[in-house]
Amino acid sequence: MKKQFLEIGKIVNTHGIRGDLKIQPWCDSPDFLAEFETLYLADQTPVTLTAARVHKGNVLVHLKGVDTVEQAETMKNQIVYMNRDDVELEDGAFFLQDVIGLPVYDERVQREIGVIKEINDGPAGDLYIIREGKLTHMIPSAFVVNADVDGGRVTVRTIEGLLADEN
Repeated sequence: MKKQFLEIGKIVNTHGIRGDLKIQPWCDSPDFLAEFETLYLADQTPVTLTAARVHKGNVLVHLKGVDTVEQAETMKNQIVYMNRDDVELEDGAFFLQDVIGLPVYDERVQREIGVIKEINDGPAGDLYIIREGKLTHMIPSAFVVNADVDGGRVTVRTIEGLLADEN
């Protein structure tokens, strides 16, 4: 079952004297986070963004009702969430959270090579961490052929030497 609310960032600090907050984005880009009008706290309480702008890889936001540094201080270290209904994905796009736990089929070796345990953000793109028993395969996103979230399977096409048991 897909989660309705997905982690999108973390409030890491305050900014200025008017209660602005600095959010470290956990999404594809800070610009994506800055587009939202409403985000959610861990208890699904909505918070309205009255201003948002990208600054040095983070997003500076002003939340309705948070107008002092003291109020902003109480929000530090909180995770912020987005509602998946607030986003319309392009064809073929998916939320990374939705593929974690899915089985992975490799077209080259023609078998299932495990289950996605996590996805790490690497310098050359996402790195899929796939567990197969005691083996851990690390597959760069460039090798993902298809992610069928509704069908419950990710398909990759690896090259020789990429799988943990081929080294």
